[in-house]
Amino acid sequence: MAGIDKDLLRRVSDLLKEKRLKVATAESCTGGMLGNLMTNISGSSEYYDRGVISYSNRAKMELLGVSKETLDKYGAVSEPVAKEMAEGIRKRSKVDIGISTTGIAGPTGGTKDKPVGLVYVGVSTKERTIVRKFLFKGNRIENKESACNAALSMLLEVLES
Repeated sequence: MAGIDKDLLRRVSDLLKEKRLKVATAESCTGGMLGNLMTNISGSSEYYDRGVISYSNRAKMELLGVSKETLDKYGAVSEPVAKEMAEGIRKRSKVDIGISTTGIAGPTGGTKDKPVGLVYVGVSTKERTIVRKFLFKGNRIENKESACNAALSMLLEVLES
């Protein structure tokens, strides 16, 4: 069972406040869970600007500026799409950091090439964008929680660097 790392969430929140940075989230497979977690902490309005749940490809294109070519070539669950989502939310929101999640939470929707539990997480700053690939082995909710923990861990890494 995954569960949310509350200590990790608190550390991220404290650092965002301390550094006076603003974040925005672009979520697909996590369906708003990451934004919900980040705003569950009192004072989150100091750092959390907005979240977009871009579940469909149309939403990814319209709201985040993900290119049709990228979606056609790599599919929604891919490193290039996670990168464009994170960069798109950061630029369109005019925030310091954009975070994206795209993947297959399950239990259906997986294929041989893209199995259930495959998730890409992107974190974008003005300096760079990092995307990591994960393969989680839980049920739907556990995979979503694992993706949120992964996103928070990557965000913490960026904040501490």
